[in-house]
Amino acid sequence: MLRIDGITRRFGEVTALDDVSLEIGQGEFFALLGPSGCGKTTLLRIIAGFETPDRGTVTLDGDDLLAKPPNRRPISLMFQSYALFPHMTVAKNVAYGLEREKLPRQEVKQRVGEVLETVGLSAHAGRRPAQLSGGQRQRVALARSIVKRPRLLLLDEPLSALDKKVRADMQLELKRLQHEVGITFVVVTHDQEEAMSLADRIAVFDNGRVRQVDEPVALYERPRSPFVADFVGANNLFHGTAGGLDGIKSDEFGMLAGTPLEDLEAGAPALLAVRPEKIELAGESANRGLKGSVLDVSFYGGVSHISVEVPGRDKPVLVAVQGAGSVEAGAKVRVRWKAEDAVIMAVDA
Repeated sequence: MLRIDGITRRFGEVTALDDVSLEIGQGEFFALLGPSGCGKTTLLRIIAGFETPDRGTVTLDGDDLLAKPPNRRPISLMFQSYALFPHMTVAKNVAYGLEREKLPRQEVKQRVGEVLETVGLSAHAGRRPAQLSGGQRQRVALARSIVKRPRLLLLDEPLSALDKKVRADMQLELKRLQHEVGITFVVVTHDQEEAMSLADRIAVFDNGRVRQVDEPVALYERPRSPFVADFVGANNLFHGTAGGLDGIKSDEFGMLAGTPLEDLEAGAPALLAVRPEKIELAGESANRGLKGSVLDVSFYGGVSHISVEVPGRDKPVLVAVQGAGSVEAGAKVRVRWKAEDAVIMAVDA
């Protein structure tokens, strides 16, 4: 539905977007994920019409989107701050865009009623934003965005102003609403958990470039570049050289087992990434694994994070286990993993 082709945007010496190309399908929940300053919000503003690219095209259903002013694009943008009118009721806030289009009063009333029912705010139609919780204000902003029935809804860090519990609830709500209203959602976020829980597909940005586009599970389990491996979720990274199909050769630890994502020339610089939950702890007397000592055990309710200091490695190896950890700080252990649970990639990817 939405095709972004070769978009480049520079601000003086800074290149915010560097030849970005993406395709987003009808009814898809698509996330633009990356650290602050990576270009994801600039791309959102170009789609919305608030920025003009230096080069490239954006088409919606084959029509040139860049040729249309912002108010003529079938797009709604939900701001991070929600930008609600404090002096208007919930119903008036939601109706504002429809009234500006001079739609019949009865149609406005009907559509506002329907969308407030959808977001569960019918009982709050007469209240003002100051009388609502953060989660309720977020729903008002969402209702105002979808009441105009846009082809595309852009969301800029939509949940960042909410506390953790409300944010988790609203993630489920956003997903439900997106399926219910059938609108294509494009969300900008730097929160990996948010992107993973919401999106059908995720584009990971770094320094104005797209590093990988994939479904959440594939992105997590098969990162295709060192940046994605390090940025998306916790990971244990080991540097070395490609050693064929068996793993990588490390100066400090010898041969480390892993599975290459692509054919790598023997001896080429390579990186092995293994997730904390894929690592197994064994006793010091076990016949394989890297020797180390437990630095710290942190309990997070359903899972424990165990930091293991391994001689020859700058950073501790992070191990995740279900429930409470069964080891204590100072314990001598070995850390090991299966070859199929670790991925190997080229360092210059």
